[in-house]
Amino acid sequence: MEAQQADMFLMQNSKFFESHQVNIIRDRLLTLEKDKWPLVFMADYKDPATVLILSIVAGPLGIDRFMIGDTGFGMAKLLTGGGCGIWTIIDWFLIQKATRERNMELLMAAIR
Repeated sequence: MEAQQADMFLMQNSKFFESHQVNIIRDRLLTLEKDKWPLVFMADYKDPATVLILSIVAGPLGIDRFMIGDTGFGMAKLLTGGGCGIWTIIDWFLIQKATRERNMELLMAAIR
């Protein structure tokens, strides 16, 4: 039963994580206690594609960083106009990976 739940979770949510993390996640989910499953399924994972679109549209305002929970960097981007546009352009390349890392942190917090 746990294997089916783990596989179902990964089929639905693998886009939220780095590809090299999927096996680690599956191994952790297979040993997960039954009372932790609702936390895993109900966690608010952010879609990296959506965050990238926000970064392109409103990057200088730091909304992309606020959305993934990186408030310090979001405030810095907001106050400096995206580092005069430089941080904004750099984030177009880095924000998806940062989103997937935050999703992994969120999942690991739910599993503990």
